[in-house]
Amino acid sequence: MGTILQIEHIQKYYGNEGNITQAIKDISFSVKEGEFLAIMGASGSGKTTLLNCISTIDTVSAGHICLEGRDITEIKPKELARFRRENLGFVFQDFNLLDTLTISENIALALAINKVPAKDVEARVKEIAKKLNIGDILEKYPYQVSGGQKQRCACARAIINHPKLLLADEPTGALDSHSAQMLLSTMQKIHEQLGATILMVTHDAFTASYAGRILFLQDGELFTQLHKGSDSRRAFFEKILHVLTMIGGGESHVCEACS
Repeated sequence: MGTILQIEHIQKYYGNEGNITQAIKDISFSVKEGEFLAIMGASGSGKTTLLNCISTIDTVSAGHICLEGRDITEIKPKELARFRRENLGFVFQDFNLLDTLTISENIALALAINKVPAKDVEARVKEIAKKLNIGDILEKYPYQVSGGQKQRCACARAIINHPKLLLADEPTGALDSHSAQMLLSTMQKIHEQLGATILMVTHDAFTASYAGRILFLQDGELFTQLHKGSDSRRAFFEKILHVLTMIGGGESHVCEACS
């Protein structure tokens, strides 16, 4: 697998003269195609800022971010919306679904924005809904389904255009433990069966244990990283907790489902 995302010496400053905060301090790493990578750290460690820089919501103060060889830090503002639409998928903590549209219409919206022919939309929506086990709720509205079903709808919307990189920002943050486990199983399926490359920000050790590699941030710097390798998820979970204890960040559900 080749490298799909390359981060080189990223720095990010906020504020103005006399009151400047450095949120990210010279971070470099890469993500391979098909990898499931998590980013962890305490509140204020820089993990969400880093995700915002990668998603082009925030411009970087220094450094380079390359997606499949293209330096996205040099993309002109008027081209950003199209670049994000064609290359990135997003899953947010608060779902970001439109309550006036059905589940089917929410998923289809991503296709319509990308100008997919109308004759192809219904079949593609049904196909992805079947894979994510939400085929039976397509005609319902978001307020009629559970939080876990809403988040699976958000996942379907995020991957239906086959983005090069799926970005997930605290995807289980608004879910109960059961719904969180269901969603994580869905994300694992998206990764393993659909070959999606996933970069996920989370504060939760149980959530992070589904990833294959974890980067830990502390005070805007890369503190260390863990590779799951051949570890069971329970063993990986315990290693994650150990690192979080050292850096003083993160929470977790009880890992009853780890194996």
